[in-house]
Amino acid sequence: MAARGLIAAGLCALLVSVSVSAALGGATAQGDDFIGLATVHLTTADDTLMDIAVATGVGFAELLAANPGTDPWMPEPGRHLSVPTRHILPPGTRRGLVVNLAELRLYWFPDHGPPESFPVGIGTEEAGNVRGTSRVVAKRVHPIWTPPPSVRAEAPDLPATIAPGPENPLGDFALDTGWAAVAIHGTNKPYGVGRRVSHGCFRLYPRDIAALFPRIAVGTPVTVIDEPVKFGWADGGLWIEVHGAAGPDLAPLPTLAAVAATALDTAGEEWLRLSWPRLLGALRAANGLPTQIMD
Repeated sequence: MAARGLIAAGLCALLVSVSVSAALGGATAQGDDFIGLATVHLTTADDTLMDIAVATGVGFAELLAANPGTDPWMPEPGRHLSVPTRHILPPGTRRGLVVNLAELRLYWFPDHGPPESFPVGIGTEEAGNVRGTSRVVAKRVHPIWTPPPSVRAEAPDLPATIAPGPENPLGDFALDTGWAAVAIHGTNKPYGVGRRVSHGCFRLYPRDIAALFPRIAVGTPVTVIDEPVKFGWADGGLWIEVHGAAGPDLAPLPTLAAVAATALDTAGEEWLRLSWPRLLGALRAANGLPTQIMD
């Protein structure tokens, strides 16, 4: 234990001189801490990252982070883009609905069956985002939208309510939470999914909320966390997934010493297998792609 403590405390000085890139492991088997499989997209001359995100069911920001240096509007044709469709499950509560702000992603943990995950649009920096635990208090099909004061301040000419239809920003389904004016809903602007664009609600692609809505009961717990670094086991080793901070009201990346301490605790008796260069590479990349950190 003393040796592990010394390693955690001295890692910053030890690793700053190491220059490596993060190793992205292939996804052929799933561990208990993982969901999904890694996929790629071959770009064409007509592609934009916005369109690829919608077509592949991921968020725009996470697709951009997974492919740094890619022109989001004119990606080079014939390039294999990493599509972030494999994820480490979030830490802490794995029950009901869990939103991780740092990765702009929602997880659904049903009582029976495997978990599922969906990209989600979250609040802007000005609007902020709730955190903590609530529950689903109501379900609405073809909801009527009443613009909240924050929206009306920006657009005072809006009508008092907006009826269901193509102009309604809630889409066809809404799950109201115990937080005032915070719902999990669809959208009439799918390009906003996986970005920081809302006034505090959580937006899903229309097809995702349509699939999720009938399975969510009133009373389902809703937990919102802000965890940019996740650890998980798969393929006989420990993995890390790092998401860069998306705004000043989101959690910044932890210090290297803090991440190292968590890695040591998670590795347990296998701590000697940890690859510190891989861990450092993953932190530097912060691309949201799982990286194996054990030799």
